[in-house]
Amino acid sequence: MSDHFFQPVSGMDLPRFAGIPTFMRLPHLPRGDARWADVDVGIIGVPWDSGTTNRPGPRHGPRQLRDASTMIRAEHGVSGVRPFEAMNCADLGDVGPNPADIQDSMQRITAFYKDVIAAGILPLTAGGDHLSSLPILRAVAEKAPVGMIHFDSHTDLFHSYFDGTMYTHGTPFRRACEEGLLDPKRVIQIGIRGTQYDSEDRDFAKAEGIRIVPIEEFHARGPEDVMAEAREIAGTGATYLSYDIDFVDPTFAPGTGTPEVGGPNSYQALQVVRGLSGVNIVGADLVEVSPPFDASGGTAFLGVSIMFEMLCQIAAGRG
Repeated sequence: MSDHFFQPVSGMDLPRFAGIPTFMRLPHLPRGDARWADVDVGIIGVPWDSGTTNRPGPRHGPRQLRDASTMIRAEHGVSGVRPFEAMNCADLGDVGPNPADIQDSMQRITAFYKDVIAAGILPLTAGGDHLSSLPILRAVAEKAPVGMIHFDSHTDLFHSYFDGTMYTHGTPFRRACEEGLLDPKRVIQIGIRGTQYDSEDRDFAKAEGIRIVPIEEFHARGPEDVMAEAREIAGTGATYLSYDIDFVDPTFAPGTGTPEVGGPNSYQALQVVRGLSGVNIVGADLVEVSPPFDASGGTAFLGVSIMFEMLCQIAAGRG
């Protein structure tokens, strides 16, 4: 049973539009706080989008996601899971990036997450663009490669950008494979679609044994069948979960930098996370929410709803 200190503030005690926003109204424990020793799951913001190649804005994502997350309540409406009672959860604040230096920012992110892992805390991240996943994986998979279940409309497996820029939001998982952070044969990418420059990323995936589920196959088979395969590929080993909000059709999630039409609806966006039962999740992220393109705030609310689904799966796995 969770320590009462780690219970979120209830809307019955303080209206959801009042107070200082933290992730899901949980206590804020900054880096170095002695109570990190009591935390099971830490929610962390990575306000950084220096890897963006087109429309910027995800650096503002964590702040908007925090604000939207005040609408999250204590109990899952379908499963009845109450994650804040099953685990001690806290808002661990933001990693402070260097917006003018990609390499320095990645070092800062990795150093922060190494502290998180050393404290025995499972990290749940609000990005940030998708390059954020690489420095996180450098901490999470420091001792051994992990599998990955990846929801996205893009593979993010490209070699480089402009024939030489190696670190963008289109390259993180290519670098992660090269650095031995991911076990390619335990990686599945779901929802891939859209026009292409070429097939270089998919050729790499095929050569390395990475399973790609194009959106046409996803729709033909349905979420339940696809997620059964995802669980089989992940197996029982340590698995990272990475969720780009542009996996979802832009009708339901317009607030992102590189939208692609033809994607899942908002219910299917939740349904795929509910299909993670039994997966050994060692870390997770929700990335690419871009507030400048999210006038209604609906993308951010969908994003934090997905994060709550992740929390419930983590809690169920520990039960």
